Amino acid sequence: MSKGLLKFITCGSVDDGKSTLIGHMLYDAKLLFTDQEQALELDSKVGSRGGKVDYSLLLDGLMAEREQGITIDVAYRYFSTENRSFIVADTPGHEEYTRNMAVGASFADLAVILVDASQGVLIQTRRHTRICALMGIRHFVFAVNKMDLVDYDQKRFDQIKKEIRILAAEFEYDSIQIIPVSATEGDNITERSSRMFWYQEATLLQYLEEIDVEKADREQGFTMPVQRVSRPDHTFRGFQGQIETGAVAVGDEIRVLPSEETACVTKILSAGEDVDEAGKGEPVTICLDKEIDVSRGCVLIKDAKTRTGTMFTVQLLWMDDGKLLTGHNYLLRLGTAKVSATVMSIKYRIDVNTGNQVPADAIRKNELAVCDISVATPLVFDVFEQNRALGGFILIDRVTHMTSACGTILHPLRRADNIVPYEMDIDRTLRENQKGQKARTIWLTGLSGSGKSTLANEIEKRLFAEGKHTMTLDGDNVRKGLNQNLGFKEADRIENIRRVAEAARLMNDAGLIVIASFVSPYERDRARAREIIGSENFIEIYVSTPLEECERRDVKGLYQKARRGEIPNFTGVTAVYEIPENPEITIDTTGCSLEEAADTVMSQLAGYLQAD
Repeated sequence: MSKGLLKFITCGSVDDGKSTLIGHMLYDAKLLFTDQEQALELDSKVGSRGGKVDYSLLLDGLMAEREQGITIDVAYRYFSTENRSFIVADTPGHEEYTRNMAVGASFADLAVILVDASQGVLIQTRRHTRICALMGIRHFVFAVNKMDLVDYDQKRFDQIKKEIRILAAEFEYDSIQIIPVSATEGDNITERSSRMFWYQEATLLQYLEEIDVEKADREQGFTMPVQRVSRPDHTFRGFQGQIETGAVAVGDEIRVLPSEETACVTKILSAGEDVDEAGKGEPVTICLDKEIDVSRGCVLIKDAKTRTGTMFTVQLLWMDDGKLLTGHNYLLRLGTAKVSATVMSIKYRIDVNTGNQVPADAIRKNELAVCDISVATPLVFDVFEQNRALGGFILIDRVTHMTSACGTILHPLRRADNIVPYEMDIDRTLRENQKGQKARTIWLTGLSGSGKSTLANEIEKRLFAEGKHTMTLDGDNVRKGLNQNLGFKEADRIENIRRVAEAARLMNDAGLIVIASFVSPYERDRARAREIIGSENFIEIYVSTPLEECERRDVKGLYQKARRGEIPNFTGVTAVYEIPENPEITIDTTGCSLEEAADTVMSQLAGYLQAD
């Protein structure tokens, strides 16, 4: 009996023979068109096997891959036998392309992990196995390849088999099969090898045709993240998305998260046609019997234990060239929602070689870690084991917009459930009205010596003279009190700015105009400060005085010390300063008096500070 579609991934270390394995499988099973077979044989004559057929050329499509003899991008191939249909993702083995391998793993139900018989289980083998487990794969085939290089030695195979069993004990799985093969010679790929008479189990293709990857349904109830609200005219309002778990029918009462409002389903459209019910995997449009608050990122549920919260513990694969540090802020994409997220703490790093939990204050590229994350607004989520669509996420760098990490939610943090903000009778608006002003934060950023503090002091004097209620937060002053436990390493700088932003927001809530003067060298941290304070309340002033002028002034003698190596991590000398992209105001204090600079800034501030 034919089984359903099997989506699988091939992975392992560099030159383990992943592309060759799949290419040989397609060739031997006669799954190629005549022109493909002829092109393969022709390309092989100028390849790296002395004229013999190079099966890897079927999947290594990029010119750079053929030149280097390695896989760089993920190559997807669809094929079908009499017993089953397949989609295979052939992924890179090189550590530099681990990101691409993780993308391939995210779609697969089963992983074929190659192990070089002459080298055994390597660190990259362990890393790929753990990443596959992280991405939710629960079925594994370990193909012990290049058995021809070890003379088809059963003892060598048994030794590697033992290593694999030890590795497998460190993560959850539903099935594991270990098969000795030779990708170049074709042993145990489609037909059992006479040179390995001691192996009498299924060949690789036979096993892939027969394996049942249908998992027991741990996902309970109906869930559908809303991707789009369709309203072509005033007579129709439908909510579009893909059903991730369960089923829904006309007449069902559903609940909307995070608003907790309820309504009944009056209409379901699938492929443009009215249907009475729809189930998992179907893209649909759902209409409700009343107007409720639903937008992209909301989730429609019925009989599901889906949660809403702002804090959770995650396991993630770090894919960015820069380090992951506590306090860094990212955009988190989960389901159809995209929210601001902060890494509150790094609990530990996972040693890919041993599986041990290692204390860490930073995570580097291709490392696995467990962290606590908080999001700025309530997010609808679930534990990954219960719901892959609402339990898997990516982190996006706010500045470069590159994907920095992919991960899965392990569990919510209970402390988030115990925090309920108290609504005070005297609110920000009343305090602003009492003071006759709009509470804003004027954030001055620039190099040390650029004139920030001097300018901030002059701005406050002028605002005070106008009868405004103000408070200035200066970098050095804050570090003597609130932030005296922080140093100048990147992680400390991040936390310094976060605390200042939170303090400024509280002062704005008190109705005050806050003038904050901080080097604040990182764009993402200034973006986070803007988010904490509120974009409508945040006025960024970039004091753009050049480094040469700042160093010439050197009011505090800090540049001289930094040049002598006495001050590590000094911005502009040994640490980077990221120039603001879109500040509200830019001022270069070179060649102008304090009065002239203050006049320029005050004239531009007037519109931002004017009360209604």
